[in-house]
Formats: sequence, structure tokens, C-alpha cells
Amino acid sequence: MSNEQLTYAGAGVDVKEGARAVELMKKHVKETFNPDVLGDLGSFGGLLRLSGQFESPVLVAGTDGVGTKLKIAFMMDKHDTVGQDLVAMCVNDILCQGAKPLFFLDYLATGHLKAEDAARLVKGITDGCKLANMPLLGGETAEMPGFYAPGEYDMAGFAVGVVDEPKIITGKDIAVGDVIIGIASSGIHSNGYSLVRKLFFEHLKLDVNTFIPELEQTLGEALLTPTKIYVKSILALLEAVSVKGMVHMTGGGFYENIPRVLSEDQCAQITLGTWPSLPIFDLIAAKGNVALEEMFGTFNMGIGFIVVVAPDAVEQSLALLEQMGETVSVIGKITQGQKGVELCQG
Repeated sequence: MSNEQLTYAGAGVDVKEGARAVELMKKHVKETFNPDVLGDLGSFGGLLRLSGQFESPVLVAGTDGVGTKLKIAFMMDKHDTVGQDLVAMCVNDILCQGAKPLFFLDYLATGHLKAEDAARLVKGITDGCKLANMPLLGGETAEMPGFYAPGEYDMAGFAVGVVDEPKIITGKDIAVGDVIIGIASSGIHSNGYSLVRKLFFEHLKLDVNTFIPELEQTLGEALLTPTKIYVKSILALLEAVSVKGMVHMTGGGFYENIPRVLSEDQCAQITLGTWPSLPIFDLIAAKGNVALEEMFGTFNMGIGFIVVVAPDAVEQSLALLEQMGETVSVIGKITQGQKGVELCQG
């Protein structure tokens, strides 16, 4: 038996580097705090006072990750934007029920912790939390030697919001004739990256630094464009208009997400060509010979969020969303038929 004295650091876990990472993160995290946050960083649990006027408050919770988009961050050694993706994937989901975000928690796991990289990741998360008007209430950074490849990590996020029970939006009030409004995405967001990476890096043999004329930027820059967060715009809309249903265009594209708010006898008729096409999707379809149905079943196709309203609420909804800085289009309507999505030529 060896007389070697074993230590945690010798096993690959640098506690001092972890403490240094926390110190680097603190400034960014505290910038997200609001008066409802109690206590400080470093406690075993985050404390938040539930304030506001609620008749019957209901908590709405969601969790998600960034997926293989992280591979692009590894390839570019750029880690300050995927944190916004993490927040967006969680908070856009709970927004669909009409929830106002209360707080966010994050989990970061890596094989070997570099304090500066961890701080950059958390900076991206706090950027997202500011866009969603919620504090980063707590988190966990786990260093697990031998579990992740060198230079790689994974992230998970957890968002909690609140909505008055009478104001929960489920889609139950959607009726035939209601109008579907699409709000523009910033790009691919955080879904479909396994297909994207296979196309660009395996089939086309491109590099993240390859300049793509159609995109007017490098491939890596385009693929790392952060997921848009719709909280401020949608909460403003909910104050002014009776919204019947909302959809976050996430994994599964149009075919999986829109039916989640429809009744069994309702079909979402989507009219092609009614919203601006984003060059990245045209490029994927052309270079990858990807069929239209596959594109709409995988990607958001330039529509990151959908709201369903009655015909008499359309004009006000469009005006308000445009005032909030969104690019919006009427992209379809609700028809009688089998539950699902029908693509129609404009």
C-alpha cells in the first residue's frame, strides 16, 4: 500500500479555485437582486419575499438546459452568451402560462473549474435574468474530474414565476377564428443544434471562423446568437389585451409546440411567407437539402414566440408589441379540424 497522502486537490478538485470563481461571480449576481431578495450570497438556500397583489397566487416552475449549442461555445472558447440561452429556455416556458418570473437558479458542472470561465458563464446568466426582471437567487458549481472532457461543461437552469389562478393561460379559451401572432426570434435560439452541427461541421467541413456572406458574419457568431427573452413584452401585452394562448417555439418546432394549447378539434393554420425569413434557416434548408416539414418540425423558423388572440384584439396587440421593440406578424388562424398544424401557401 502506498504511503502517498491523498488530497481533494490531488484528486482534481481545486476548492480554492472554486472560491475564487464565487468571488468573481458575486458582482454580477448582486446586480440582479431586487428588494424582495433577503440575505446574501453564500447561504444554503436563497430567500425571496413573495410580494405583490395576488388573490390566489400559483407558482409556475420550469427547468431546461442549453443543449448541444454548448459545443459551439467550446469550439469558439466563448462563454459569455450561453447563460442567456439558459435563462431564456426556462423563463420563456413559464411565461406561456402568464407567469411573472420570480427568481432563477443555475447549475454548472465541469471537469476542471477555471474561475474566469465560470464567471463569464454566470455573467451571461445574469444578463438573461436582467432581461427577465428577476434575481439569480442561487446556484451550484460542481467540479467533477473525469466526468467531462477537458474544456467542457454542462448547465441547467430553473425558473419560478407566479400568476393569479384566475389569470392562468392554458389555451382553453381559444376558439375557431382566433388569430395567431408570431413574434420574431433572434435566430436558431437553442434547438436543433445536433442537426446544425452535423450539417456545417461534418457535411460541409466548415469552421466556426468561416465567414458566411449570406449571414454577414462568421458561422460561429451566427450560431451563438443568444435566445431572445420575451418577458417584458409579453407581460406588457397581458396587462392590455386578453390573450387566449401562448407558445414558446422550442424543441419540436411548430408541429410539437403549437398543439400544446389547442383542443382536440382545433387546427393551427400557418400561412407561409407572412413573416420575414431569416437567412440562417434558408441556408440550412438549401445546404442540407432539408425538407420543409423537417425544418418546421425542428426549428423555430424565425418565430420565437406565439400569442393567440381574438380578431378584435389583433390591431392593439400588434401595436403594443411593436412599441416594445418586437418584430411581429399575423402568421395564421385557428380553424376547425384535427388537432395539429397545417402549413398553407400565402
